[in-house]
Amino acid sequence: MALFLPTTAVDKVLDITPELIRAMKARAIILDVDNTLAVHGSQEPFEGTIEWTRTMLENGIDIIIMSNNFKRRVAPFAAKYGLPFMYLSLKPLPLAYHRAIRRMGVKHSEVVVVGDQVFTDVIGANLSFMKSILLVPTGKEQSISFAIRRFLETPIRYIVKATKRGKEYFE
Repeated sequence: MALFLPTTAVDKVLDITPELIRAMKARAIILDVDNTLAVHGSQEPFEGTIEWTRTMLENGIDIIIMSNNFKRRVAPFAAKYGLPFMYLSLKPLPLAYHRAIRRMGVKHSEVVVVGDQVFTDVIGANLSFMKSILLVPTGKEQSISFAIRRFLETPIRYIVKATKRGKEYFE
């Protein structure tokens, strides 16, 4: 079960503070796109997220965007944030996670993976020996595969909420 559990969970990316990242003994973030920074497939960032990334960077926290999506989706989006990016990452496989930490010049123990999906972001972080922050997805995806994954995530999200996983970072 530990493979499916995030280090901690918050509602949205704006709930993550530099203090939280430091409390997790991290100095870098691997950041998902869809339902993390924007509605799935949208090129319009969620309000406040560009400023949030600037705050993180100003506080010495490195960020890279990592997506399973195509370059034509990720590149223009990452440009709005002025962040480096990786596309077609094949999350949850660890290869792209390890490429990201080499690119950022950090150790796996210094990275927090932030995203809305258990079966890509959280499992990928755990397979790569990284910490993770699970977000509540914003918006509804249209595909049946997403519907199935969200249904399968339900008991995991219940466990996360019931155990107040990660509460030590907020005290």
